[in-house]
Order: sequence, then structure tokens, then C-alpha cells
Amino acid sequence: MDWTRYRFRSLWPLPVPPGTAYEVLERVEDYPRWWPQVREVTRRDDTSGVLRIRSVLPYDLTFTAHAVRRDRAAGVLQTAMTGDIDGWARWTVTAEGAGTLARYDQVVEVHKALLRRFAVPGRPVFLANHRLMMRAGRRGLLAYLDGGRQAV
Repeated sequence: MDWTRYRFRSLWPLPVPPGTAYEVLERVEDYPRWWPQVREVTRRDDTSGVLRIRSVLPYDLTFTAHAVRRDRAAGVLQTAMTGDIDGWARWTVTAEGAGTLARYDQVVEVHKALLRRFAVPGRPVFLANHRLMMRAGRRGLLAYLDGGRQAV
């Protein structure tokens, strides 16, 4: 097993139409407005930007995300990532009942020295840290969708 490779999946039921969810998720530069752990997004051009994220643990991850697929009809937003983490992430937005299911898939390899050094003993903690980040992201997005309030 490669202890520095991670595969994540999160499912976010959202009470808005798929088109609305897609539009919000497509605007990565706005993530810091509603996702507390996305600390900074610096757009480089129309298809890429640098993100700095930090969850509960006291370390930042900085990486460049480059859009590789934007397909509104299919509800897919996919990026390639390089930096402290290398890999890809994809949102897939589909109708579910009267709302939307936003599915987040991510496969990454960690390059940040601290995380590589503690890859084996820290893995359960790193996984929990990611789960907390995703839970806070969904809560922040729900608050944002419910009147545009900034997440707390």
C-alpha cells in the first residue's frame, strides 16, 4: 500500500436544482466565501488557480488546480492538481428528488514533507481531518445557498 496516496468520496445532498449547484461549484474563486477551510484562491487564468486549504490540523496544503473538464450538460467539473498534493478532483452534479446530489471524488498523492513523514501513523488522523473539512464545506454551502450568508 502507498501510504501517501488517498482516495476520497463525499456525497452532498443539496436542496437546489442541479444547475444552481453546478454554477456555485464552478466558481472556485468564491469557495472561501462559504467553505472555511478553503483559505485562499488565487486565479491564474481562465482555467487554473492556486488554492490554500487548512482544516483542523495545523498545516496548510497549497496546490495549483487546472480545469480539465467543464461539462454543464453532464454536470461534471474536474481538475488536475499539482503541488503539496498531486492528482485530480471531480464534482459530479445530478438531480436527486427535488434537489441535487453533488458527488466529490478525489485521488491524490501527498508531497508535503510533513505529511509524508507521518504517512503511516498519521493516516487515520489525516482521513478524519479530510472528513471534517468536507462536512464543514457542505454546511457552509448550505448556508450560502440559503441566502448567501457566509459560513461560520
